[in-house]
Amino acid sequence: MFNIVKKEITWAGRKLTLETGRVARQADGAVLVTYGETVVLCTAVAAREPKVGIDFFPLTVNYQEKAFAAGKIPGGFFKREGRPTEKEVLSSRLIDRPIRPLFHPLFRNETQVVTTVISHDLENDPDIVAMIGASAALTLSGVPFMGPIGAARVGMIDGEFVLNPQLDKMKDTALDLVVAGTKDGVLMVESEAKELSEEQMLSAVMFGHRGFQPVIDMIIALAEKAAKEPRALPTVPEATAAVEARLKALAEADLRKAYAIVDKTARRNAVDDVKAKAIEALKAEELDADLGKKLFKELEKDVVRNNILDTKLRIDGRDGKTVRPIVAEVGVLPRAHGSALFTRGETQGLVVATLGTGQDEQVIDALDGDYREHFMLHYNFPPYSVGEVGRMGSPGRREVGHGKLAWRAIRPLLPPKDKFPYTIRIVSEITESNGSSSMATVCGSSLSLMDAGVPLIRPVAGIAMGLIKEGERFAVLSDILGDEDHLGDMDFKVAGTEKGITSLQMDIKITSITEDIMKIALEQAQGGRLHILGEMSKGLSGAREGVSSNAPRITTFSIPKDKIREVIGTGGKVIREITEQTGAKIDIEDDGTIKVAAVDSEAADKAIAWIKGIVAEPEIGTIYTGKVVKVVDFGAFVNFLGSKDGLVHISELAAKRVAKVSDVVNEGDAVKVKVLGVDERGKVRLSMKVVNQETGEELVAEKGVPAE
Repeated sequence: MFNIVKKEITWAGRKLTLETGRVARQADGAVLVTYGETVVLCTAVAAREPKVGIDFFPLTVNYQEKAFAAGKIPGGFFKREGRPTEKEVLSSRLIDRPIRPLFHPLFRNETQVVTTVISHDLENDPDIVAMIGASAALTLSGVPFMGPIGAARVGMIDGEFVLNPQLDKMKDTALDLVVAGTKDGVLMVESEAKELSEEQMLSAVMFGHRGFQPVIDMIIALAEKAAKEPRALPTVPEATAAVEARLKALAEADLRKAYAIVDKTARRNAVDDVKAKAIEALKAEELDADLGKKLFKELEKDVVRNNILDTKLRIDGRDGKTVRPIVAEVGVLPRAHGSALFTRGETQGLVVATLGTGQDEQVIDALDGDYREHFMLHYNFPPYSVGEVGRMGSPGRREVGHGKLAWRAIRPLLPPKDKFPYTIRIVSEITESNGSSSMATVCGSSLSLMDAGVPLIRPVAGIAMGLIKEGERFAVLSDILGDEDHLGDMDFKVAGTEKGITSLQMDIKITSITEDIMKIALEQAQGGRLHILGEMSKGLSGAREGVSSNAPRITTFSIPKDKIREVIGTGGKVIREITEQTGAKIDIEDDGTIKVAAVDSEAADKAIAWIKGIVAEPEIGTIYTGKVVKVVDFGAFVNFLGSKDGLVHISELAAKRVAKVSDVVNEGDAVKVKVLGVDERGKVRLSMKVVNQETGEELVAEKGVPAE
């Protein structure tokens, strides 16, 4: 019934297994990948006919995690998996980015890759397993996929690179880098690092590239036994060559003039005019105008790329290394805790930092366990930023991915949570975009955090690099424009400080790039990053003294662990009362650490005094202010030090003889009492008669004369 084909290798100390022929047999390609005890089912299906009327490749990649994989039941009301988590979105992008460039350029059949985590051993991250499985499924499917690719994670522990470190080891790593590529070169990099040098980052990328070569060999061996017959490759219609030649004659010269215009809007208008005239001319000559519209993009690409290679000058007149003019402004919003407006050429980000307490932390329901996140960065890209009309809705994959890239760049420079106990949220609103708004977000985030008074270890900046490559000729471009990104071969983003790199992301549109090109790009990016840091310092060079006056002040102190229950009270009654009456926010940790946060220092002081009063032990001979909570025949019970009660015996109410307790005090009266003693059962004896009830001072009796 089953025609099972299986391949196994030992990879980074664990067994990696690829199996096909037993599960999901109706998919074009289906592979069950097992690494340790993590299992991912990976499938690939492509439509039999191309999608009509489109000029792009309709590829969809879905990475999904099933709660049962880790023996969990999903949280929430519906108790089933719902909208994709951030981890699922980011992993889908990780898979998509290296496989997309390897499909035949004319392939237009709708294609879907689905990777499903069905077992998680809580040791091996499923994202790398899913990338390998997606590559294997496509290689078996028969679609025109020019793979396979391999992928690996690289960590750096005790100064040494580690291939595919297990999840518990990642807590101690100075690097978290994912690299994917073919046998010949690298296609994709995603990373977070603790200020590593350019040489270290390049070495890590190449270490990962060498590390996944056995996986590529394994996929090829599986395909030799189980691959389906390859589909026929798409062909170029004969009429295309004639239209292409005529279009070039009609529009190439005018396109070169249009792309000599520096301003983006004027340039796009001029390009649109050239296109409209050329299409009308094609119609007049009874040539295929619709085909001409599609081919015009290729002509644009050819003109821009060859102009750069021939003249060494770019669309806006810059050379390859020059960064566009930068303006860094801080404190632009009066009520925000920290704000910055970062402008680089025609790219601009309004970035705002908000400081909160532990109650504002995000609770993450992850497959490998729940945890709390105290640093969040959210990126928004409204359509007006590129002068377009578009749908406004929940963040898409691009927004999530760009936000995470900036988050990775900033996080290594944040102060430790025990030194700066705030929850931090950054929101980046992209108000203009013409080239790398994610790197503008990095720069703006650094400025807004420093404006809020967050003691960053060092400022962080980011720059986007591009590549134009034709045969042996190539040009590496610093601070790329949107058109250079669209028409170029590489999007290479580097963020970091003056000391080193904190995040590196690379995507390639060609089949791969060499180590030499990456080295040049990293060196050029370093110079650009240092220049941007210098321009940022004109706005703000370091964190302000103290947090913003609009932000809550957090005071941290400790109480004995056995006193936590008294501060919280039955059902949270006590802490709720403190919060409601003072307006302060209070976080209590299991070890007795208490954090009191309030914008108003008076409210914080009141809450702190209240808590300290609850946990304080009465000192013999000390005078306290309390409230009578109960009157009995033999005296009055007085509440003092928050939850402490003591007895004022009838003989200690006043210097003179008291016949009836209610003659001196009643329930609710505020009184001043002195602690006389505490017995072995913890009961406290108090006295009122030795304290002046007006001034609170102790009455000193003369020898042989009672105090009055």
